[in-house]
Amino acid sequence: MIRFLAVALAIFSLAGCATITRGTKDVLVVNSNPQGAQVKLSNGETCAGTPCTFKLPRKSELNVVVSKDRCQPQQIRVTNRVAGGGGAAMAGNVVFGGIIGAGVDAGSGAMLELVPNPVEVALDCRK
Repeated sequence: MIRFLAVALAIFSLAGCATITRGTKDVLVVNSNPQGAQVKLSNGETCAGTPCTFKLPRKSELNVVVSKDRCQPQQIRVTNRVAGGGGAAMAGNVVFGGIIGAGVDAGSGAMLELVPNPVEVALDCRK
């Protein structure tokens, strides 16, 4: 029984709080005015018409190109920052996960969020 508890404690100490509660992926939303624009991410993912959603690692940094016929294309840089919930989860690591849990959260990006999110683009279109 003691061996089981030791193994269980070791497993829980390896997982960070944010990794468990928030996960390592975020949903990026891209909207445009007018709608129906094509979206291409610098990681190669695409969407045929806005509004679009992409499930991406929270630690992503990428460019988003939004284009539509007869409109000037727009490029937006998406990066990441420590989220409010990520900071709270990091504080939980001090109590429960310790240094290992904090390292897991930092390495996985679970304490981050994508910004800007949603990406809002107003296209300049010819009539």
